[in-house]
Amino acid sequence: MTTSHASPPRQAVAPSLRAPRVPPPRSRAGRRAEGGSRIASVVAALPPFPGGPEDRIQRPCLTELRLSAYANHRRGVYRLGPVTLFSGRSGSGKSSALRAYAALSRLGGGSPVREVFTDVGECVPVWARADREGRRGFRIGCTADGPEGPVALDVAVQAEPRMRIVGERLSAGGRVLLETALRDPTQSYVDAAWYTGGSSPRMRAPFPDDRLVTSLLPLRVAGRTGGQRHVLAAAEQMVVALRSAFFCDPRPDAMRVPVLPGSGRLVAGCDNFADVVFRTRGECAARHAALVVAVDAGCAGPVVDLRAEATRDGRLHVVLDHGTGTTALPRLGDGELRHLGLALVLLTGTGVLTVDAPGERPTALNALTVLADNFDNLLDLRQRHTLLELAALMADRGHVRLLGTSPDAGWAVGAPGVTVVHLEK
Repeated sequence: MTTSHASPPRQAVAPSLRAPRVPPPRSRAGRRAEGGSRIASVVAALPPFPGGPEDRIQRPCLTELRLSAYANHRRGVYRLGPVTLFSGRSGSGKSSALRAYAALSRLGGGSPVREVFTDVGECVPVWARADREGRRGFRIGCTADGPEGPVALDVAVQAEPRMRIVGERLSAGGRVLLETALRDPTQSYVDAAWYTGGSSPRMRAPFPDDRLVTSLLPLRVAGRTGGQRHVLAAAEQMVVALRSAFFCDPRPDAMRVPVLPGSGRLVAGCDNFADVVFRTRGECAARHAALVVAVDAGCAGPVVDLRAEATRDGRLHVVLDHGTGTTALPRLGDGELRHLGLALVLLTGTGVLTVDAPGERPTALNALTVLADNFDNLLDLRQRHTLLELAALMADRGHVRLLGTSPDAGWAVGAPGVTVVHLEK
């Protein structure tokens, strides 16, 4: 589902509206015997993406995160699979790795560096020493795979005495395509040089030191030569891979509160869960059926439907239909609510989430990355495995990738399609 949706008129919200139901399982014992087959079957029945599997392979995505000197990471190189969990004790750097990914995503979207890194103390390594001018900073980077092959981006940020990007390098196939450097510390710009492949092998121009130059290149590079077009294609691949990220942390207390009908685009805390369920249930029966199966696997009692109903004041709240009765969201446990929120995110797309997706490319050609810190927080083992299976199945379709953290992800080791990165304190 990638189409936009206007706020539904209040009178259209009625308890009698129902999407096609998924037949309930014969018994709990039968569902346990089937394992994850029901989720696999409904995901397999989802409408295919436009363009077929070839386009899926070409969707840009990050395959490596490099934290050369960031927070408590030193020379950290982490391979990222379709579903990746960072695991380790408190203080090992799980959350800071996710923050670095999210920061790169915002830089790729054109956000100023001062807005991205608001707390210098969380970024500069404790062992970093200031130079004679009192400058300290950190270095992060990543690799994006896609039609141009692996493209690497490395960024050096000066945090003190003034926040700025002092160095940036974009490279692919062993060739440096873009390189920047701070030549004059008294000026608020960097000197950038990019590959042309023409009579003059490189062109130079000043760029502001508070934004990622890679995201600004299309505004300055004409693309007249093959080399320039290669630089533009590599920069576009990196920016698309970075911007397609959604930080998700469902808040059970907020999900229990009825909400007014709105845009139908889910926020990070899933506060407007009811509004989004109302939209998705009416727009895509197949995805809603898959959501019902995932909810049934993670909630107490059989669940045959999930719908948003209107209260007397026109607000929306969600109820679970058990076939013999209903349960409102406020009666669910915190783990069940987090399970519902994460399942909805994994089954929807950029058109349903408040994500800064690249508008210059069709959303079907983007692979969304869901960032979930403390992914297994409040979830029991059954819910963890259900969500992990759902994430792996959707990732195999090229629809979504998952990057999460867990204090102890031993329960996920060996799961198909899942990469567990163990961090040492």
